[in-house]
Amino acid sequence: MIVAHLDLDAFYAAVEELENPELRSQPLVVGGDPRGRGVVATANYVARRFGIHSAMSCAEALRRCPRAVFVRPRHSLYREHSRGVWKTVRGIVPTVEQTGIDEGYLDVGEVADDFLAARVVAEAVQTAVRAAASLTCSLGVAPCKVVAKVASDARKPGGLVVVPPGREASFLAPLAVRRLPGVGPKAEERLRAAGIETIGDLAALTDDDLRRLLPGSVGTMLRDRARGVDPRELELDTERISISVENTFERDISDRERLHDELRGMATEVAEALQRRGQVARTVTTKLRYADFSIRSRSTSLDAGIDAADTIGDLACRQLDRGLRDRPGALRLVGVGVSGLADFRQLALETV
Repeated sequence: MIVAHLDLDAFYAAVEELENPELRSQPLVVGGDPRGRGVVATANYVARRFGIHSAMSCAEALRRCPRAVFVRPRHSLYREHSRGVWKTVRGIVPTVEQTGIDEGYLDVGEVADDFLAARVVAEAVQTAVRAAASLTCSLGVAPCKVVAKVASDARKPGGLVVVPPGREASFLAPLAVRRLPGVGPKAEERLRAAGIETIGDLAALTDDDLRRLLPGSVGTMLRDRARGVDPRELELDTERISISVENTFERDISDRERLHDELRGMATEVAEALQRRGQVARTVTTKLRYADFSIRSRSTSLDAGIDAADTIGDLACRQLDRGLRDRPGALRLVGVGVSGLADFRQLALETV
C-alpha cells in the first residue's frame, strides 16, 4: 500500500488571502469575535509566529497579537475552493478518501509502482493544486495512513515527506508523543507524567506498562500506531451505505458556538455528497468523542428523506446539545453522518 495524506496549508486563511491579497503580510485570524467567546478556526503563518493556533480563544489571540486582523469564517466560500482542489487532485490520483474540506488520503499506489514514483506523483499533485487553485498543500507519503498523516505535518507549509517501507517506526520515534494522531491532551499528560516523551517511548512500552497507562483497546491501538502499524484501508464513497464527516481537534473544545459551526460545516459536506449521488437520508447521527476517548452518539430518524444542509445541520446541533446535557465536557472530536440512504428524492423536511 502506498498512501498519501494531503493537507491544504492554513486553508481558511489561505482562501481569505486569495480574496484579499493585502492580508498576506498581516497576522490573519479566521474565527469568532475576539471581544466575545469566539474561537480561532485557523490562522495564517504570520499570525502563528505569535503563538496563535486553532482552538485558541480569539481573546487570547488578540492579547498575543493586538494588530491581528480577525475575519469570520465563510464556509460556502471555502467549500467552493475545496471542490476545485479535490477535482484537480482526482485528475491525478482518482481514488481519494476525503476526510475533511481541506484534507484527505490518496491511493497513490493506484498510479505509482514504488515510492520513487510516488514522490513524483505527490510533486505533481502539489504543482497542479498550486496552478489550478493558487493554494499550497503539504503531503506525506507512507505505507499506511497514520504515518502519512504525521509526515504531511512535518514540513508545513508546502512540504513533502516520503517514508518508505521499513522506515515507519524510525521516522516516528523521535517525534513528541502528542504528534501521534489519537493522543489527546489527557493521554499526553498521563504519558509524560510517566516519562513517555516521544512516540518511540510509547512504541517501546511493555504490555504491563501499557495496561497501567492506557487501559483498554485504545492503548494497544496507539502503541501499534507508534510502531508504524496501521491496517486501515481507504474508505471510499462507493462502498458506503452511509455518509459521514468528522473532525478531530488539536485541542479539546467546550465552546458551544464553535462546535455548532463545525457541525454545520460538516452538514454541508454531507448534504453535497448526498446531492452528488442523487440520494436522500432518513437518519442523521451526531458523534461526540470526549477527552477520555469515550464516544457518545445521538441519532434522529425521519419519516421523509432529506438532503438539505440546513436541516441536517439543525438536527446535528440539537443532537449535540442533547448529548452535552446528558454528559457535559470538552470534546476532542465531533462528526455528522447520515444513513438510511435511498436513490430517490423527496421534499426536504423543513421542521422536526
